[in-house]
Amino acid sequence: TAVFRRVFLSDVLNQAALVRESSLAADFPHSPVAVSIIQQPPLSGAKIALLAYHLDRPEPPLKERLSVKHMLVRHDGLGHLWSTRLCAGACDASADPVEAQTREVFEELIGALTAQGGTLRDHCIRTWLYIKNVDIFYQGLVDARTEIFTRHGLTPATHYLASTGIEGACAHRSDLVSMDAYSILGLVPGQVTYLNDFEYLCPTQDYHVTFERGTRVAYADRAHLFISGTASIDRLGRVVHLGDVLRQLDQALANVDALMRAGGSGLADLMYLIVYLRDPADYPRIEARLRERLPNLPRIIVAGAVCRPEWLIEVEGVGIVADHRPDLPSF
Repeated sequence: TAVFRRVFLSDVLNQAALVRESSLAADFPHSPVAVSIIQQPPLSGAKIALLAYHLDRPEPPLKERLSVKHMLVRHDGLGHLWSTRLCAGACDASADPVEAQTREVFEELIGALTAQGGTLRDHCIRTWLYIKNVDIFYQGLVDARTEIFTRHGLTPATHYLASTGIEGACAHRSDLVSMDAYSILGLVPGQVTYLNDFEYLCPTQDYHVTFERGTRVAYADRAHLFISGTASIDRLGRVVHLGDVLRQLDQALANVDALMRAGGSGLADLMYLIVYLRDPADYPRIEARLRERLPNLPRIIVAGAVCRPEWLIEVEGVGIVADHRPDLPSF
């Protein structure tokens, strides 16, 4: 039943090989699994944390390993493409700059989509972009991504992709950028909509970045809501509650709730929460607040600096809500 695993490590250069050789990353016969391995130290004190996604169906899911980095799950005319560990593979000081590495990871994804008859614009739903030293290299990633999106028809007049851009590292010493992505092949018109609430959050292009706040994918009996990395921001694009990590968490959750309400759901429909903290010393207070506010929600809290230094925390998650659209494919 396993489809996707993200393994968060405290020291990827020393631990990634152990994970790759373990059952966490093993492909069993006729049952491959997409595995993401990223350095974002778990703040619980563990060396490793695991986010695992399984499908509970009467019949095992039909899965196909397309390549080391791409795995496809087929059901009811749809192809769910999981792309993981997309990176330049740079291991020495001659590595390309961040802009070139960003282009390289997107070209890898675009190539996989093209081979399946898909496009970045019409079929990619969600990306996770991990950047070393986000305070220095984030702008280069943003510039390269905007260039790629424009070339592939992703503009303010069309749409962007749900995304998280956060500090993290893959297992190659000189890679500055790595990426995971989720795409759906075979989507029908009207199946995908984009989540906004302009009373709470401004359009991302207002501050010159290119991603969707959230993306809703509808099916015959349900909808999946992919909430992008969300921080303590207001409708004018300003950082709210400077220096106060607890109030920033509350504002980020209010923003997530607003986005989910735009898609006919709310915080109660979240399946899990990933929390990124700039300062590991904030972990005890954040864990206590989440235990108080969302006691039954699975969560992983990791070290990961956000794209603006003033943002002390960012959250993301996936929600599932019942829907009735018999005209759409089933999940």
